[in-house]
Amino acid sequence: MIMKKNYLFLLSALLGASVLLSSCSDSDDNSSVINDENVVKNDNEAFALVNGAFQPFQKNGSIWTELSDVATEYGSSYFGNEDDDVIRTARLTYDQTNNYPVKMWYNGYWAIGIVNDAIEKISVSTKVSDAAKKEAIARAKFIRGLAYSYLVLYFGEVPLRLTANDANTTRVAIDDVYNQVIADLTAAEADLPSKTSTPVTISRGAAQALLARVYLQWASNPLSLEQVEAIKSSKTDPAASYDTNKLQKALEYALKVIDSGNYDLVSNFENIFGRANESRAPEHIFTIHHDGDGIDIMGNHQSHCAWTYPFDTEKVSHIHPISTFDEWPDDDPRKAFSIVTSIKDPETGITYSYLPPETLPVFGKGVDRSYPNAEYETILLNDVDQIEIRYAEVLLEAAEALVFLNRADEAKPLINKVRERAYGDKSHDLETVTLEDIQNEWQYEFVYERKHWQNLVRWRTLISTLKSVTKNELYKDLYAVEGTITPDGKKVSGHAARSHSILHSKYENAIGKLYRYPIPNGVEGEDLGVRPQNPGY
Repeated sequence: MIMKKNYLFLLSALLGASVLLSSCSDSDDNSSVINDENVVKNDNEAFALVNGAFQPFQKNGSIWTELSDVATEYGSSYFGNEDDDVIRTARLTYDQTNNYPVKMWYNGYWAIGIVNDAIEKISVSTKVSDAAKKEAIARAKFIRGLAYSYLVLYFGEVPLRLTANDANTTRVAIDDVYNQVIADLTAAEADLPSKTSTPVTISRGAAQALLARVYLQWASNPLSLEQVEAIKSSKTDPAASYDTNKLQKALEYALKVIDSGNYDLVSNFENIFGRANESRAPEHIFTIHHDGDGIDIMGNHQSHCAWTYPFDTEKVSHIHPISTFDEWPDDDPRKAFSIVTSIKDPETGITYSYLPPETLPVFGKGVDRSYPNAEYETILLNDVDQIEIRYAEVLLEAAEALVFLNRADEAKPLINKVRERAYGDKSHDLETVTLEDIQNEWQYEFVYERKHWQNLVRWRTLISTLKSVTKNELYKDLYAVEGTITPDGKKVSGHAARSHSILHSKYENAIGKLYRYPIPNGVEGEDLGVRPQNPGY
């Protein structure tokens, strides 16, 4: 297990020391005066200052999941009452007061503020070596690029803040935001090491992988404010279009990662997840570390939310699949691991069933099976590192770009590499590759990994996919009332009845405004002064 550092403590200690020295020193010796040139006193402090920006991302674990998985056709939540934010997210009735867009916005700009301050202080420091200065600033620009890539994805036009203490509220064009993201990430790529000892430390490969993701996202010609206004009440998706030049750039950067030889798929899909497998080569490209609740600023609640009540079929996890994915081939080994419908308690040997309508399935990637009895420990510790980028994502991004570039034959070895790892051999290799094949593979490989909503937005299939909930067994009126006995003799649980209601809400609320999240209020409920509001909110 990699020894982790408490970056909040390091940053607080650094800033606290600065305050003490500047306020308590009576000496005329200029070396004791804290100014821009010596506030960062050595290489370690430079890196600690930048690493402080991981704190906001540590708080985003379940927030990303709510926005990218729960707010789609296959995710739901049962944490709280009907008017609680998690239920409103699942029902697609969120607004600018909802905790999840509020925190996504706040944490994004919090991270940006930290790295802006770090870049300015490190740039002028006379105490930091040139090599450390270059790498620390490169890390900072990677983090700023990552933060803006999420902000523009979820909110569209957003304010650009590129200097310390900047509180600008003017929304800028989407292309301007993406140009800044690309500028930051290409600068980071140039100055980051080609390989690092752990994916927790940002590498050149991480920058290239993020560039592939961002170019693919940008290539879909994200909807402008005016375009969303035109479809805000529409029950149909807008037409899709793709920028060939940006697709080519996405492919270029994905191939840089692939051709580097630094990354590969692990042989067993199940060995990607869990504490024994966290932040490990060769598949993990960039991860966000966690020491757990009470140690770092916030533990990774993706585990807790997926496996909240171990081996208790009377309760439902805070976040869970609302479907057993009938369209997913049963012979795909990823299915039984990713969507748990039965699991054995390693302590008692009892096997529990999680099948609707009597109970509901579990997102298996949040169930840590990498240690004996770990099913209990992860939800107590919340210390599993978040996987931000892994190699399979890069392979599918390259394959998707090739399909859109009408070079589908070249996509075959890339998607088949992912499928061969899943099935263990070449028996399920694709002879031809279509966009539908790519879309399905994203879902089979990445369910509960915070990719789904952004994929649907990129493909312009968000509304049609939400409306597909009518195919879900629990959508049927048979499941509307708790206690109903089904024709096969099963009793409809309260959880299934609530799922029925939530599925109907998803269908009814599937309109064009959902291509954006609302510009949120502040964390204290205050108006942030960012105008105009996104259409429909």
